[in-house]
Amino acid sequence: MRNALQHGGAKLALWLLALAPFVWLVWGAANDALGANPAEYLIRASGDWTLRLLCITLAVTPLRVMLGLPELLRFRRMLGLFTYFYVVLHLLCYSWLDMGFEWGDIATDIAKRPFILVGFTACVLLTPLALTSFHRAIRWLGAKRWQALHRLVYAVALLAVLHFFWMRAGKSDFAEVFVYAAVLFVLLAWRVFHSSLWRRLLRSVGFTR
Repeated sequence: MRNALQHGGAKLALWLLALAPFVWLVWGAANDALGANPAEYLIRASGDWTLRLLCITLAVTPLRVMLGLPELLRFRRMLGLFTYFYVVLHLLCYSWLDMGFEWGDIATDIAKRPFILVGFTACVLLTPLALTSFHRAIRWLGAKRWQALHRLVYAVALLAVLHFFWMRAGKSDFAEVFVYAAVLFVLLAWRVFHSSLWRRLLRSVGFTR
């Protein structure tokens, strides 16, 4: 019972922390506290939090293995769903505040501007991952197909960083881009190093048994 209460308390704390940026954005918009261009602030901030939560979600498995904390896995689904929540918020802010829900203009903008296309593609690819993040979906798809589907998260991460890079290219401001790219590189390198394919390759050349 005590462990269950501790687990429930940790999940509630994480839920509140992940929701806090959204609460701040709503409060800031309602109280005119988002600077001279609130629309741009909302679009940028929602995108930033999408990328941050995506990196945190991807870091769960490496941290679980390296720290020997299997209970961390319990929080991955929540973090993944919050990542999707913020990417939908990002898309909503762009569609509403930047484009005024003019669907024809939005479609044209997606087709014409590569960084918008890349970001939209990342959002589309993230949708089936969010929809199949529940235990029933694992049983329905089967573990192997579910795992193969959810490997798309790495493609999503690459597209998200590319989207961020192109967005910052207009101002030649790449400092944050390099930070996210470095984090993603480390996480991807860890995944490749610990993959069964990599271990089989090492065994084939005699480096491991």
